[in-house]
Amino acid sequence: MDGTATPPRYPVQVPLHNKPLGIWDSFRTGQRNVLELIPEIATRQPMISGRTVKRWHMVMEPAANRRILKEAVADYPKSDVTKLILRPAIGESLFIAEGAGWHWQRRAAAPAFSVRNVQALAPVMTAAAERAATRIAAQEGRAANLLDEMVAATFEVISDVTFSGGETFDRSAVHRAIDAYIAGSARVSFLDIIGAPMWMPRPSRLFSAPAMRSMKAMADAAIEHRRGVGPNEVPDLLDLLLEGVDPETKRRMNTAELRDNLLTFIVAGHETTALTLAWSLYLCAFDPDVQDRARAEAKEVLGTRAATVADLPKLTYIRQIVDEALRLYPPAAFLSRTAKAHDELCGRDVRPGDTVMLPIYALHRNHALWPDPHRFDPDRFADPKVVDRFAYLPFGGGPRICIGASFALQEAVIILATLLARFRFTEVPGRTPKPVLILTLRPEGGVWLNVAED
Repeated sequence: MDGTATPPRYPVQVPLHNKPLGIWDSFRTGQRNVLELIPEIATRQPMISGRTVKRWHMVMEPAANRRILKEAVADYPKSDVTKLILRPAIGESLFIAEGAGWHWQRRAAAPAFSVRNVQALAPVMTAAAERAATRIAAQEGRAANLLDEMVAATFEVISDVTFSGGETFDRSAVHRAIDAYIAGSARVSFLDIIGAPMWMPRPSRLFSAPAMRSMKAMADAAIEHRRGVGPNEVPDLLDLLLEGVDPETKRRMNTAELRDNLLTFIVAGHETTALTLAWSLYLCAFDPDVQDRARAEAKEVLGTRAATVADLPKLTYIRQIVDEALRLYPPAAFLSRTAKAHDELCGRDVRPGDTVMLPIYALHRNHALWPDPHRFDPDRFADPKVVDRFAYLPFGGGPRICIGASFALQEAVIILATLLARFRFTEVPGRTPKPVLILTLRPEGGVWLNVAED
């Protein structure tokens, strides 16, 4: 015995930098992976500031996050770059709108995402979990790309709960348009890095316009068709939004507003949950002990059937795995705001026009907030009350917290539990996924795992 301890083994991380980046290096790094713009010191400090043409601040301190996202939310609107990237796809929807435009839409849409309505949509999730298990079973004994399988499953869910029975809605065409848009439009432009005016066209974002126009036209046609034929027997999300009315202004969404919000839910609703599931499966393969414990729980609760919403209270450890996956690999890993008023954060001066960034990836791995932050440990969430609300922000926080958070968590636990009850997943040597932020934190190259049935 030489007395040396085996160094801990951590799941894959983003390589954060330790030297200042100039404009050109920032552009090249941002094109490769936006998260690599975060300096490593951000995982050890409450706030760092700098200038790359414009003044900027990165905030990793819970009290300051609370101020930005809740207490002074009107003084920190979403950044111009965020709006520039997303507006061509989702217009002035809930995700983009500010002030009164956001308030009335949120009030009109809120009933659609009530606990009762989200639970009523669970059978769609159970059916998608069953179909995913059938597809994965066909790949038993070999490596499978679980990212592709999770994207397929969650796109089925979001399609079925938005445009169920919509013959006028070509799902595969919409899926292709979304992928093309994210690939071509969501990368950081050199003009974004240097703070060029928003009216200057970004060439990479011009090429996705035809696909987006086609997708919007399809969605408009599906909405008008539903207006004509009336609601489904079990209301889907489109039915609920068509019924939605702002209780204060009595305003209802017109076709364009409905379409932009539905496309927001489709883009955000399937991509983020698919990523959460893919990273969760990677982490279970990474740590066989965690997987064994989760599989025992799933088998005891489910046997061989697919999970339902009624099972969720008993699937507590699988929910902890989902929460820890969202900590290590938050799909929305980088938020950006533009300060509108003078303020003070962590004792530092913030001026109007400053860019204020919330690097959720660094927040969730900050050494002051999380013991051994790069370690995969679902037991961090055994008691959710001990986690500071603004230290853990996979869905944002404050009044603009993601409206679909409960929907996403319900779906993720149903699908993950169903798969873990039936399959064992192991790593494929040499195929470790690489976390890369384009619009969301994706595993570059997919999540390839060996699949074995019991």
